[in-house]
Amino acid sequence: MGVTASASPTPEIPAAIQNWFDARGWRVRRHQTEMLAKARSGRDALLVADTGAGKTLAGFLPTLCDFAPTDGEALPEDGLHTLYVSPLKALAHDVKRNLLTPIEEIGLPIRVETRSGDTSSDRKKRQRSKPPHVLLTTPESLSLLLSYPESLELFRTCKRVVIDEVHAFATGKRGDLLALALARLQKLAPDMQRVALSATLANPLSFQEWLSPQVPDSTGEIRSADLVLGEKGAEPDLQILLPVEERVPWGGHAGRWAVDQLYEAIGKNRTTLVFTNTRFLAEFIFQCLWDVNEDNLPIGVHHGSLSKEARRKVEDAMAAGELRALVCTASLDLGIDWGDIDLVVQMGAPKGSSRLLQRIGRAGHRLDTASQAVLVPGNRFEFLEAMAAKDAVDEGQRDGEDFRAGGLDVLAQHVMACACAAPFHEDDLLAEIRSSVSYAWVDETVLARVLSFVENGGYALKAYDKFKRIVRDKQGVWRLAHPNQAQRHRMNAGIIVDSEMLQVRFKNGRSLGKVEERFAAQLSAGDTFFFAGMSLEVESVKDMDVIVRAAKKSATIPSYGGLRLPLTTHLAERVQEMLDDRAGWNRFPDDVREWLEVQDYRSRLPKPGELLVESFPHGDKHYSAYYTFEGWNANQSLGMLITRRMESLGLMPGGFVANDYTLAVWGLKPVEDPAPLLSPDILTHEFVDWVTESHLLRRAFREVAVISGLVERQHPGKRKTGKQVTFSTDLIYDVLKKYEPDHVLLEAAWADARARMTDVGRLADLLERSTSELVHVELDRVSPLAVPVMTMIGREAVPQGAVDDELLIEAESLVGEAMRIGPEDEARALEGN
Repeated sequence: MGVTASASPTPEIPAAIQNWFDARGWRVRRHQTEMLAKARSGRDALLVADTGAGKTLAGFLPTLCDFAPTDGEALPEDGLHTLYVSPLKALAHDVKRNLLTPIEEIGLPIRVETRSGDTSSDRKKRQRSKPPHVLLTTPESLSLLLSYPESLELFRTCKRVVIDEVHAFATGKRGDLLALALARLQKLAPDMQRVALSATLANPLSFQEWLSPQVPDSTGEIRSADLVLGEKGAEPDLQILLPVEERVPWGGHAGRWAVDQLYEAIGKNRTTLVFTNTRFLAEFIFQCLWDVNEDNLPIGVHHGSLSKEARRKVEDAMAAGELRALVCTASLDLGIDWGDIDLVVQMGAPKGSSRLLQRIGRAGHRLDTASQAVLVPGNRFEFLEAMAAKDAVDEGQRDGEDFRAGGLDVLAQHVMACACAAPFHEDDLLAEIRSSVSYAWVDETVLARVLSFVENGGYALKAYDKFKRIVRDKQGVWRLAHPNQAQRHRMNAGIIVDSEMLQVRFKNGRSLGKVEERFAAQLSAGDTFFFAGMSLEVESVKDMDVIVRAAKKSATIPSYGGLRLPLTTHLAERVQEMLDDRAGWNRFPDDVREWLEVQDYRSRLPKPGELLVESFPHGDKHYSAYYTFEGWNANQSLGMLITRRMESLGLMPGGFVANDYTLAVWGLKPVEDPAPLLSPDILTHEFVDWVTESHLLRRAFREVAVISGLVERQHPGKRKTGKQVTFSTDLIYDVLKKYEPDHVLLEAAWADARARMTDVGRLADLLERSTSELVHVELDRVSPLAVPVMTMIGREAVPQGAVDDELLIEAESLVGEAMRIGPEDEARALEGN
């Protein structure tokens, strides 16, 4: 629970609970007492405290106290008392396991249950009629529960909602859904208190405003939640792993070079948690570790595509101390309380200081114990990023995503959920929606557009009966068009729209998890692949199943689509500052320092705020390297736009590759002046044309169409394949684009395409900066700084990690060319370049 030794009486806490603390030699932390005081004064509160500080107990302490009354106070009435919302199903189950310990040992009359997609339908039904006192759930499951008529009575008794790890989802669409759910809950239980917990927030005030309802208090003022800061914990012990004899790699992202050192570290610790940034890398690193596992150490793998049974088995084994190491993804980023973890390893770049700190905190999980962690950079730029992240953690600097206006597709889903629960008046719903800061911007016109869409699909689609979901009667009350619409909504509601997945299972029915349809489409009987920590042979691919059996060996690993973890602006700026701080290079390994020194001698290093572009020939092509430091998503978008403009200017582009730091574009003619390729009007001309013509807008439309309920993936006894969903959404997209271009879903799709799929905000800032901070250097050959991105050419379609060895071999030829210093370089240096 995160409390540690020392005892001091705390009068505010009932004797039974105080005695439980005392029996363990624990004391109640200051922030835990403050959270109890906020609850007793009826205040909403945001707690920001280090990992291991007892945040979860601080959130639940008022509930425990309510059920341990003193001086003859009555117990709370039967029914739902506290709602706990978690971003992860695994976190909810872990919290239940840890919450039951004090409840049972103190003897409190509290029933605790979980509710998620893994919960049986029988239990879900029983929970609606006989709810537990404490319900642990996710935003999606909460929204579905609110869609039942019973919810009007079910949540009437709710006194408190506790939102854990709020930073992980509040700024995205899952946060939009939860914000709307909170607004509805507040209407059903007006006195309900809101509590949020987090270890890593860069902007607490924004989260305080998001947490509290946007309605005037008794003084007419709209107040945000109170902020409670936790006691300071021990500083983490964070190290960066370097090759023992080899150099820091030029290219690659998997960190495969460190497997032997990693295995040695696993052998020296009781339990090690190894984080990767993708599901592919989790399987890949697990396989690499297993190849060197001469001592047969128990090592597991955990990620979101594994079956519930596989995940739960690994989680239970970790809780029982049966594993020496677990390779995982963000599926275990949050809150899992495994106090015996000695070491956390981050494979590859951390991408943000907050994310890194969250993962580091899984080690030790005690406030007064320093977390032990190791960063394993995949290449030289990732080494710089690791150094920047370490400095940020050491200095207590955090980063994170900003809030943006709530999505219209999520609002449409919520409107349908409200209609499933009970008929509603438009004005009442508008007031409820606007009480959330995410949707305070919605006015009568916006809501009318959304209601029209939910009613019949909109002007261009209203002739089709399949899109008629709600109707308005003569009294202006909205209700379901037909009772079966409620079942259809509950089968299809949700926010996470993954690529279509196929079950991987043995012939006896045992499921191992899911792979994407595009990967499964390449498989045939006899093929082998590595998944769930096992080598598997395909027996058949039928309908939505890949039937497999155990195989002796396999090298192929499923990869998964989706956006990569974004490099935060905060870390990007720190990396650029490190490049400019030559005095600070003495902290770097000799080979990294030499890399930067030769770059500085042969060309230049980009200064903070500066956009450096290098042009050079290589082979029979002409290359330009743009050092943007804006992240892979923004660089991919910029590559698309630059090649389009190069085509129009007759520069005969050939292609591009990108990483988080650099974009390399090549063609048959040299770029003598990059400024015209980077003018800001590219976002109003090429950008609009590109997004409209490309798959981006169609993909965004597919997602908003599914989230809003326009296109259903699930029917009774049948589920559409990914191809069927894409076919349906493409047809509707073409109709709307032609006949109703201002449709609410096209607006939502554009918002997604701009903000999420292209990092257009960062792109716009970069192009604006290029008008005054562009520096163009023409070279006779590749520069040292360009080598990491140049090694990717021809490999960009291959899953990360699969070709690290080949990348390193290929880099050697580029390295010799880049690091050689000739007379022309000496002349350039003398000129001051």
